[in-house]
Amino acid sequence: MKRVYVNEKWCLGCHLCEYNCAFAATNGDDMARSLMNIKINPKIHIEEKDGICFAVSCRHCENPYCVSACISGALHKEADMIVIDSEKCVGCLSCVLACPYGAISPSEDGVAQKCELCTKNKSGEPMCVKGCPNGAIVFEER
Repeated sequence: MKRVYVNEKWCLGCHLCEYNCAFAATNGDDMARSLMNIKINPKIHIEEKDGICFAVSCRHCENPYCVSACISGALHKEADMIVIDSEKCVGCLSCVLACPYGAISPSEDGVAQKCELCTKNKSGEPMCVKGCPNGAIVFEER
């Protein structure tokens, strides 16, 4: 299965992946208009440690701790991908605590959110990959 991978040697720490992720969630046609005057809440996050920048997103683990920790059954595996049924999520955020990568965060509604590889929007390919100016983020099978 294809996944998002990050080459930290090429990451500039520009945060464009975060903006492209937030834009993908709007299903809009114009990023500037879609994100104007809103606080973005992306499903991918840039971290920096010791001068090295890297993007953190869901790894879609083979044996996901987040799915085991989910008390409502909102997190489940679907075609080798971990997805969230936001209607079932009760907002306990035990999945946030269980994820060893820090890839799950609370949404504006209080339910869990994570990268689902842009499968729920019209792009078909993760927007963080498309929008990375340095090619640090790739969508490939390894």
